[in-house]
Formats: sequence, structure tokens, C-alpha cells
Amino acid sequence: MFSEILGIPAHPLLIHAAVVFIPLLVIGAIVFAAWPAVRGRIDWAVAALAVIGPFAALFAVLSGNNLRQRLIGNTTTGLLADKITKHQALGHDTLWFTIALGVVTLAMVGYAWQVKRAGGGETTLVRVGSVVVTVVLGAFVGYYVFRTGDAGAHIVYG
Repeated sequence: MFSEILGIPAHPLLIHAAVVFIPLLVIGAIVFAAWPAVRGRIDWAVAALAVIGPFAALFAVLSGNNLRQRLIGNTTTGLLADKITKHQALGHDTLWFTIALGVVTLAMVGYAWQVKRAGGGETTLVRVGSVVVTVVLGAFVGYYVFRTGDAGAHIVYG
């Protein structure tokens, strides 16, 4: 399933979804956490990004695993294999951090909906904590998206 799309390796096509939706998730999650006034206008979009971003990362990893198998098989030596292994490891880290950010974002959205339904307000501790956790996770996700893409670009264009 993650091998080819219309005869073209799926990985170069699917990574574009990750490159678009994961940074949008980072931005949306940070805005949602830090700016309560806009939450009611962006809550569904942020919730959707919290699901789409991790799936985009997962599809990029699965298609990358297929492409690696197609290009070098089980070869574990050589410069190309080493570069692909590094790229693959960074992709897996990106996936896990993106999943973590998605879960935190869904929890924030769910909590905001619950507070709105109850007619109350969130505590300062929850607000500050959600901003700190979201910014830290967002920084890790952004770093790994960049590093993964950079490593992949060096494989193709280096």
C-alpha cells in the first residue's frame, strides 16, 4: 500500500503531507494553547490537525520503510545505507514527537470544550502548563521535521 502511487514511489509524494500538516499542527497547537480568545474559532481545525499530522508522519515513515527496502534491501553497510538509516531514525523520532503533540493537542481541545460546556474558566496553572508543554513539544517536532527533511534532501541531492 505504501510502496507506489501511480507507478511513482509513494515516499516522495507522501512526505509533502507531513511537511505541510505537521508544521500546521505545531502552529495551531501553540496558538490554541496561548491565545484563549481564538479557541472557539479554531478548535475544530486544531483537532483535525492533531489527527492528520500524526497520520501524515506515519504514512511518511511507512512509505520510507518501503522505499528503503526497494532501494537497498537489507544492506546495512555503505554510505547510502548509513545516510538512509540516519534519515529513517530521524523520521521515527518525528513520528513519536508528532503523536505526543497530537495527543496533548486533543487533550487541550477536549478540556476547552468541557470548560466551555460547564460555563467555567480554566485555571492559571492549566493554561500556563498547556502553553509550556505545547511550546516544548512543538519545538521538538519542528526540530525533527527539519532534521528529517534535511537528511532526506542530502540523500537525494548530496
